[in-house]
Amino acid sequence: MRLDKMLGIKYPFIQGGMANIATGEFAAAVSNAGGLGLIGAGGMNTEMLRENIRKCKTLTDKPFGVNLMLMNPDAPQMAEMIVEEGVKIVTTGAGNPAQFMPLWKEHGLMVIPVVSSSILAKRMEQCGADAVVAEGTESGGHVGEMTTMALVPKVVDSVSIPVIAAGGIADGRQLLAAFALGAVGVQLGTCLLASTECPIHPAYKEAVLKAKDNDTVVTGRITGTPVRIIKNSMAREYVKQEKAGADKMELEKFTLGSLRRAVFEGDVKTGSLMAGQVVGQIDEIKPVAEIFKSMYEGYDKLRKQLADAE
Repeated sequence: MRLDKMLGIKYPFIQGGMANIATGEFAAAVSNAGGLGLIGAGGMNTEMLRENIRKCKTLTDKPFGVNLMLMNPDAPQMAEMIVEEGVKIVTTGAGNPAQFMPLWKEHGLMVIPVVSSSILAKRMEQCGADAVVAEGTESGGHVGEMTTMALVPKVVDSVSIPVIAAGGIADGRQLLAAFALGAVGVQLGTCLLASTECPIHPAYKEAVLKAKDNDTVVTGRITGTPVRIIKNSMAREYVKQEKAGADKMELEKFTLGSLRRAVFEGDVKTGSLMAGQVVGQIDEIKPVAEIFKSMYEGYDKLRKQLADAE
């Protein structure tokens, strides 16, 4: 079954739970446009998340969910509060959600962990996940090692639950490829940064529009905390110091508060401009509904062309 049918939405698209970006308002905009909007709990405390959930409810009558970063110190309280607020879909990252599964399953939640390997996908299936997001290293933000092209079919072959592809998807061609790899739908992030509704600072959006195809870099590979961002002064200095052998404490001076500086202050020099490798494909700001429509129509047109060519 395709993702749109599974979730009762118009398009087979999930919005990534981007920390400090995926607010209740943005999630509602995505859901109203036909995708599954997610409120990103990263960067929030429990009450902030509750407020965003309630805000989202006032702005949409469509399905939406919460992305819970399990490293968040408030994760246990958030896991309970999500149930209290009647949220029905949760995606998870940065940890194992097994401890919360009994509670979530008792209340009928759909649980979709984000994974970066087939081993992790199998573990998530065993602990009761309803589906997984297989996220390739092309993605923006925290990344693994495997590319989407290699990761998705391996995960599809390793589990019996539905697989959602993420990383390197910004138009209909990549959507068609994701389906060909065995995915039931896709998670989108970078292409939504340039949406009218996305609440990032205008300077951040401008950096997204200006970026070329080779303008992202992964910081933290050596220290074990890989994050893909748009190249800027901070990124170049970070990589330089990392290669020189700087320890984690030294490197944290570059990244502490850097995402918030980018999102809220528009600091394009020392802020962390998280974006995936498809950033080079993005050249205009459009409403989410238009981004979704264009992507799906591009996919459908290409699918028919390929069918006719056989």
